[in-house]
Amino acid sequence: MASIVASALAIDQIVKFVMVEFVMQPPRIIEVTSFFDLVLVFNSGISFGMFSGQIGLYPVVFALVKTAIATALIVWGCMTNSRRERLALAVMAGGAAGNIVDRFRDGAVTDYLSLHAGAWAWPSFNLADVFVVTGAIALVACSMVKPRPKADI
Repeated sequence: MASIVASALAIDQIVKFVMVEFVMQPPRIIEVTSFFDLVLVFNSGISFGMFSGQIGLYPVVFALVKTAIATALIVWGCMTNSRRERLALAVMAGGAAGNIVDRFRDGAVTDYLSLHAGAWAWPSFNLADVFVVTGAIALVACSMVKPRPKADI
């Protein structure tokens, strides 16, 4: 479990470093497709920038709350007997850890992915967010699959 959490964290931080230091210098919008852009946004709020005015005033407190949540995911993962559930929780915790590092270091999360279609636009996000959402979807899927009964030998 620890290696998956560490890998997700490392991948996220490396990609963010490359985006900030190389790809987005100077900061601009890079159109990749008609519905996908690379942008550079520093999100001081919760998901999708909500409450940025309030949370932006206390980034360390919010980072500590997120650290407690990530720790709970890791503890849960260590306690489960399901490898699939453990993997989903580890991916979620690694993604959360990536955003936690940003909050402690910068006071905001570094986002760089942007999806849009016509006038509709999804709020910017990053690879850590993808890890969290993917892990959450996998966790829900795990809860829907019944474990196979052990064969009597």
